[in-house]
Amino acid sequence: MLLIAFSMLYPFFAMLNLSFVPNGEIFNQGGKLFYSPLSAQNYESVFEKIPLWKYFANSLFAALVTTAGQVLFSAFAGYAFARMNFKFRDGIFVIILITMLAPPQVNIVPLFFIMRQLHWINTFQALIIPGLFGGFGIFMMRQYFLGLPKDLEESARIDGCNIFTMFCKVALPLAIPVISTLAIFTFVSSWNSFMWPLIVTNTESMRTLPVGLAIFKGSFREITLWGDLLACSVICTLPVIAVFMLGKKYFINDIMQGGVKE
Repeated sequence: MLLIAFSMLYPFFAMLNLSFVPNGEIFNQGGKLFYSPLSAQNYESVFEKIPLWKYFANSLFAALVTTAGQVLFSAFAGYAFARMNFKFRDGIFVIILITMLAPPQVNIVPLFFIMRQLHWINTFQALIIPGLFGGFGIFMMRQYFLGLPKDLEESARIDGCNIFTMFCKVALPLAIPVISTLAIFTFVSSWNSFMWPLIVTNTESMRTLPVGLAIFKGSFREITLWGDLLACSVICTLPVIAVFMLGKKYFINDIMQGGVKE
């Protein structure tokens, strides 16, 4: 297990370590576990050459809003499909499941035309709104709410709670583990998104970090500045690690923690 962990973690350590090694010294580090000399030159160079803070802020804003929106919509829809009876409920849910079968690339062209008709090209609306709906999130939340014991909701109903109050005060607090899991998945997917931001943004002020990193790499075709690219990669990785560390305590929590036994 230690060998497997080392084989998976060392590339990340190497990326972090090499990001502090000057460009001219990177390929002179063969056979070493720890690379030297260390310098912040690569990070200073990156911030001078490209508006990295702007790219970072755009990516962070789009990822956070998309994550919050998808978690909210998925929770409401999942609870409705699990606990409410309404016309065509099962048929609508099947349609939502079918959307999970289509590759994301299939939706790019129609979504682009919709964004153009709405005059949302090169705006945050185009980056965020298509990601607010997710069939996977609705399916995950529905399955979780189906597994919750109904005794809790029946007790709340006896106390005079309506369906919305039961959702907010009973079901939602118990769903923190699955909400955290969905939030991590959504944030990582939105943060790493490349194709869609590349298509719907066309100015430097609206570029996200993955798009900016790719354009930065392509702008120096005669020589690849590996140190600068590694520094960008480290900055691009940090928010994903931070989000996982914040949500890891809920990631594997028992699905019935805090509930009652049937």
